[in-house]
Amino acid sequence: MVSLNPSTFLKRAFLPFLSWVGELKNTDTLKADLMAGLTVALVLIPQSMAYAQLAGLPAYYGLYASFLPPMIAAIFGSSRQLATGPVAVVSLLTATSLEPLATANPEGFVIYAAMLSLMVGVFQLFLGLTKSGVLVDLLSHPVVIGFTNAGAIIIATSQLSKIFGVEIAKTDHHYDLVINVVQAAFNNTHLLTLMFAVIAFVIMITSKRFLPRIPGVLLAVVITTAISYFMKFHELGGKVVGSIPAGLPSISIPEIDFSVMLQLFTAAITISLIGFMEAISIAKAMAAKTRQRLNTNQELIGQGLSNITASLFGTYPVSGSFSRSAVNIDNGAKTGFSSIVTGLVVGISLLWLTPLLWHLPQATLAAVIIMAVVNLVKIEPIIHAWHAERQDGIVAIATFIFTLLYAPHLDKGILIGVGLTISMFIIRSMRPRMAVLSRFKDATMRDISVHKELDTCEYISMVRFDYSLLFANASYFETKVLEISAKNPKLRFIIFDAEGVNTMDATGESMLRNLAERLQQNGIEFIIARMKKQFVGVMKRTGLIEIIPEERIFSRITFALEYAWDVLDEDTDHDMEKCPLARPKEVQRPKKRVRKKPVIKKDEESKATTKNPAVESKKENTTVTLKKDNKK
Repeated sequence: MVSLNPSTFLKRAFLPFLSWVGELKNTDTLKADLMAGLTVALVLIPQSMAYAQLAGLPAYYGLYASFLPPMIAAIFGSSRQLATGPVAVVSLLTATSLEPLATANPEGFVIYAAMLSLMVGVFQLFLGLTKSGVLVDLLSHPVVIGFTNAGAIIIATSQLSKIFGVEIAKTDHHYDLVINVVQAAFNNTHLLTLMFAVIAFVIMITSKRFLPRIPGVLLAVVITTAISYFMKFHELGGKVVGSIPAGLPSISIPEIDFSVMLQLFTAAITISLIGFMEAISIAKAMAAKTRQRLNTNQELIGQGLSNITASLFGTYPVSGSFSRSAVNIDNGAKTGFSSIVTGLVVGISLLWLTPLLWHLPQATLAAVIIMAVVNLVKIEPIIHAWHAERQDGIVAIATFIFTLLYAPHLDKGILIGVGLTISMFIIRSMRPRMAVLSRFKDATMRDISVHKELDTCEYISMVRFDYSLLFANASYFETKVLEISAKNPKLRFIIFDAEGVNTMDATGESMLRNLAERLQQNGIEFIIARMKKQFVGVMKRTGLIEIIPEERIFSRITFALEYAWDVLDEDTDHDMEKCPLARPKEVQRPKKRVRKKPVIKKDEESKATTKNPAVESKKENTTVTLKKDNKK
């Protein structure tokens, strides 16, 4: 067992930033982190305001969520380049979770957002401290890609009213809202608002090609804000961000309302898992690129503490950002100090630069959101899931469709996806693949259902089970084996290739015991080959080894076949010429079959005489080989 000294344990468990803070003595590393942090901040400031607007909060709450939370995530997380802060999907989930509560109490929206952030942070912190990050696996890849694609479409279409400058009342279904926006846009589009949105789109699209080193989001915000200021856009009916409170946000403990927390419980769990899954997938991609060690549970701690910090500033949940993390690493970020720089720049903006954002058009922020989520719409992963496993493709498509249909109640789409995933898993465990094998032309054993040209042997049947023998599939295995024996009245041996069986529970053991006894009564020997240690351990602990003795347990399929050949060779009424599992012609037929482990006493060995040394030597070698095989 490897022991860690106290300082190393402290670095890894509680203060992971100590592992990289010393690297800042290198001036090149420090410069790279400063430049990367500044660049990310220039992208984050307008993005965070847009995402706060998406979450249903005043735009400046996005700045609050971008001040300390990124620093905390960098200090206590394990990823050095992960850029934490407001993100599109979590912002949308926040809005849809709080809207039902805000309808009854609009003034409480901000309070509920902070409460939700606290719940998300506590849950993530709990998972990290208890090393329960495996719970994130409940959201399978098909569920995530289906939800992400649907979420991106919902986010983009939710901004159409701000793009066209029309006012639309809330509806129970998102698709009704989109229809109403389109209808209103035909007659009541505010042309100046649409103009600002178009300008923002053009700037962000063209800057990628002609000015790739300058964030297009920043250019769009600066240019449209300047135009809005000089033409007094707000006096012409346009909507702008308006006044932003100067100074840093005050710290306060969120109000606790257990009745509201109970209503937000499902949403908090959903945001915790979705948000962290987004963050950890980014972190893994960057860790693979930089070859850095990533600790999933430590990252949960970092994300949890950052969300708790967000709640103390009265703002909403945060997560890792795909786009900003890419900007961070592309600009040379080496350590988590780049995220600290990002947070400091946001703090400086809150102190002195907020008056400059007063004239920022809301249409520009809507354009920023749409440009950010366009890259989230990816059909290829759904097609790939379909090709990999059709059931996974069905889960992805179903999650996508139901998320769209139930919007703004996004949790229902996710729950349906998770339910389908669990159902598919149960079905797979109840009906795993079971193959009947026969010899292929290259002498390997292949599945006859795949290779239709292969024939079976009427005396020997070989089966493979690609799953552990558990209560869910024990009856299925037994039924399939009995069907094989019923179809072959001359069957003498069933060889069970157990390489795919990792373990066996009590139900599986009971089934195997009854099956072996039943086959034996019908004159069929049940042989097992290629068992794993865990499987053998269960057999020994339960006494199943007495029903299926070691003489019928082999380490290789070839040895199991040799055992069957030896028995069949003694019987003259078996025509093995047409059996594809028959002994190959190049294999010599042994003189004598040995069915049990031979034991040679010393006194008998001393009395033995050798008439033909060559023959006796051959017999001795055969005996030793069979004895070794039986042991295996």
